[in-house]
Amino acid sequence: MPSWKQTVLAVVILVAAAAAWWRFYPGAPEVLARWGIDWAYGAMPPSTENAIAGSGQAGRGRAGQVVTIVASPAGTATINDRLQAIGTGRANATVTVNPYASGRLTELLVQSGAHVEKGDIIARLDSETEVIARDRARVGLDDAQAKLDRVKSLRASNAATPVAVADAEMTLANAKLALRDAELALERRSIAAPIAGAVGILPIAAGNYVTSQSAIATLDDRSSILVDFWVPERFAAAVKIGQQLSATPLANPNKVYSGTVSAIDNHIDENSRTLLVKATIANPADSLRAGMSFQIGMKFPGDTYPAVSPLAIQWGTDGAYVWAVENGKAKRVPVRIVQRNTETVLIDAPVESGDLVVTEGTQSVSEGGDVRIAGEDRATVAEGS
Repeated sequence: MPSWKQTVLAVVILVAAAAAWWRFYPGAPEVLARWGIDWAYGAMPPSTENAIAGSGQAGRGRAGQVVTIVASPAGTATINDRLQAIGTGRANATVTVNPYASGRLTELLVQSGAHVEKGDIIARLDSETEVIARDRARVGLDDAQAKLDRVKSLRASNAATPVAVADAEMTLANAKLALRDAELALERRSIAAPIAGAVGILPIAAGNYVTSQSAIATLDDRSSILVDFWVPERFAAAVKIGQQLSATPLANPNKVYSGTVSAIDNHIDENSRTLLVKATIANPADSLRAGMSFQIGMKFPGDTYPAVSPLAIQWGTDGAYVWAVENGKAKRVPVRIVQRNTETVLIDAPVESGDLVVTEGTQSVSEGGDVRIAGEDRATVAEGS
């Protein structure tokens, strides 16, 4: 078939479909009127036109009856703005222990997994040379002290000059410094824990020769766990230091820990458009480990919206709406659904707290129709018709 025949056939089908929709769909003239095609009402068959005209009088229900409905007052609720992120935990402090100097590792005093306190000796290096240096410094100190005593005795009998006394005192001071230096060198042959924490797997054994670059052990302070996670930039202004959050280990989703925001980065990453945030989670039972993954949850107070029963929400060709009751008459109010909760639906609409909204009997309600709330002693009818 030539292309022009296909085009003509397609146009004919579209025109036929549009005409059928306009002829048989009840709300078609109203939709066309909203589009500015006012000739739709004038071109309608008399029966359809009368039906639409009569629908405007349906406010008194069928045959002028008042419709009985169930209504409940609208309330207000604050939208729950939630943040979900995945973070990685790490120890409150992690230290790799290195010796101050080179030497032969003579003994390891801890085992992997053990807990040590700050200052505990975890390993020792060979120290014979340092012991000799300390003893030599002590001998030098004793000799300098004895010389100072003799010079002072001579000075008492004017046999020594003040300069000789000063030189002897200077020699004694240098001897004390030499002894302290030797004692420090000997002390550093014993490797102490710089922090309290748990010992990791030992990477070296006694008998190895180590240098100041050799790792003797790794210590983790797990009294609390730090969790790093990334926050979308729309939450950047809402996250504050000290803000509460929940942390759920991905390996144990039945356990939820509480924590607080302890640090916030000073800029947003321009590649991911996210903000780095650090949270602190208490770990008194030592059940958490560095490297664990957590699902972080945070709640932020959002805007306040009208809240209605889910039964009040109705749907039409132009979207969602509710039936409000004003002076005994039904009024159709278009709404935008903001959030659905278990018992209420938050909407964006000109509805105030306390306004009555129809929840049952909506199928019999029409715009401007008289309604009566079930349970009332008398009907509420609008003045005038």
